[in-house]
Order: sequence, then C-alpha cells, then structure tokens
Amino acid sequence: MVGRRPRIAIVARFAESTSATRYEAIVTARRMAEGVWAAGGEPLTFLAVAGSDWTERLDGIDGVLMPGGADVDPRNYGQDPISDELYGMDMMQDEVDISLIRHVLSAGIPMLAVCRGMQVTNVALGGTLTQHMDSPHLHHVASVTIDSHADELGLSDATLNASCYHHQAIDKLAQGLTVIARAAEGHVEAVKIESAGWAFGVQWHPEDNYDTEPGQLEIFKRFIRAAS
Repeated sequence: MVGRRPRIAIVARFAESTSATRYEAIVTARRMAEGVWAAGGEPLTFLAVAGSDWTERLDGIDGVLMPGGADVDPRNYGQDPISDELYGMDMMQDEVDISLIRHVLSAGIPMLAVCRGMQVTNVALGGTLTQHMDSPHLHHVASVTIDSHADELGLSDATLNASCYHHQAIDKLAQGLTVIARAAEGHVEAVKIESAGWAFGVQWHPEDNYDTEPGQLEIFKRFIRAAS
C-alpha cells in the first residue's frame, strides 16, 4: 500500500495499576510511541502472550521495538536473584520477550532494542547482566560517542546526549552482539545485533529527548526506514 506508515510492534509492559484503569494494565510509554510516530512509523502495542506463534502475530508488521521495562529475572541467565534492588520481575514477560527476539533476529525483521530491550536481547542470546550497578544511571544524562556503525544508526554526528534510567547493565556479552558505544564508566551503551535485518540496541532512552536532541530522532528514523 503506497504511503502506509511502517507498522511497528511494541511489546506491552505490565502495570499493577494506572490512573486510567481500575485494575492491572498493559502499557507502552507515551514518549516511545510518539518517537516512532514522529519518525514516520505506526506504533502498535502488542500484548505479551505466552506460547505465541510469532509468524502469525507479526503478519503485516514491519519492525519490532523492544522497549524498556522492569528487570529481567536472573534465573533466565543462570543466576539466583541476589540484589534487593531487583523490581517488577515477571517470568512470563521475560519468556515472551526472549522468544520474540529470537524469532525476529532469525526472520531478519528490523529491530530496535531500548534499555531493558537491549538487556533482554543479551540474555536471549546467552549473555548475563549485572544485577545492580555500583553507581546506577537514574535520571542520568551524559554524552555518548558511537565508536562504529554510526552511519547505520543514521547519525552524521557520532556524539549525542543520552538520557539514561537503569540500574542494571550487560555483564557477559552474548555472541552476536558487537559493542559500538560505552559509557564513561565502561559499561555497554549500544550494540549492533547480528541479524539478517537491521538490528541495534541502546542502553539509554532515545524517546526521552528525541524532540530536542536531533540524533535521537535520527535513530528512530533510521529504524523506520529499515522497516519500510
């Protein structure tokens, strides 16, 4: 269909309650959806359902965005939970994310993974996470330089201001991930993901400042172009 916006599936996150619902809810961050829209995509929230047939569910979908969210249960990467800072863990959400990521990468569907999305991608491919950083990046904005593949992210300037909110980080890097940016403290800030299609992950939240930091919107635009 000529002129149709690329349809971008965003996996919903579970919420115990919201101001607009009486009971539990599924949510997509409004800024995330708006960032996809501003870049030319059509954001669609997908319910996390165990045992999904992704070939069927993704029929008509042009790209997948793995968003931020609660912590990945450490048992998914062979560890017991040892930090009191872990929050919001849900094994069904993890199972859905992991199965979807593996399907998307195998099928070559364009994928952008953000914050938890990048972390759970690392877990899906055999990596591990630091359960709680010594110095968490909460409400943290810092300059990040993309060391390689900046052009594939649509960036003419490889340095941009990144807005972060995370207390976990990649520990053991999974096979299939290539580090393309690190924070000043040394942890992974961006990866290229081995796939038949366009696939990248960022630890920061490009949706936070896409309307004031041009590079963040360019990442969304490059993702949407890959999905076109």
